[in-house]
Amino acid sequence: MADVMTPEQRSRCMAAVKGKDTKPEMIVRKYLFSSGLRYRVNNRKLPGSPDIVLKKYKTVVFVDGCFWHGHEGCKYFRLPKTNVDFWRHKIAMNIARDYANNVDLKLAGWNVIRIWECEIKAKARREKTLERLYRNITNHGYTIPDLPASSDGSIAAEPSVPYGED
Repeated sequence: MADVMTPEQRSRCMAAVKGKDTKPEMIVRKYLFSSGLRYRVNNRKLPGSPDIVLKKYKTVVFVDGCFWHGHEGCKYFRLPKTNVDFWRHKIAMNIARDYANNVDLKLAGWNVIRIWECEIKAKARREKTLERLYRNITNHGYTIPDLPASSDGSIAAEPSVPYGED
C-alpha cells in the first residue's frame, strides 16, 4: 500500500515527532520530583543524553518509546508496512546505540535504568513501575554494613568491611 502523504507532508509529520519532554517522560519526572528527588534533564555531556540524571545517586533514567527503541512483544511496537527495510535498519541502529550508551555509562560508574513507554502509558502498571523506579534509584544496590561494637559496647566509627566488598 502506498503512503497517503506526499514526501514533503511525511517529512513535516516526522519532524514534528518529539524527542524530549514527551508525555511518559513528564509523568516520570513529576513523580520523581513529588517524591523528593532532584534531577537534571537531557545532560548532553553524558552518553545518550539521558532523559533524567540524578547525580546524587549516580543514576540515569531513559524513558524509551516502544516503537523507536524496538520493544519486542509490545503492542506499541509494530513495523510499518511500507519501507520495511528502512525501519528495520533504523530501529536496529537505535537498539545498538542504546546498548553502546549503556556500556559507556556503566563503565563511567553510572546506574542505568530504562523504562518503556508502555509501562508508563498503561495506568494499571504505572504506579508499580514508578514505585520500583524510586526504589531502584534510592537503593542503587548499596547496603550499609553492620557497624561492629567496640570493647565498651558503643558503635565503632569505621565499618569493619569497606562499602561494596564482601
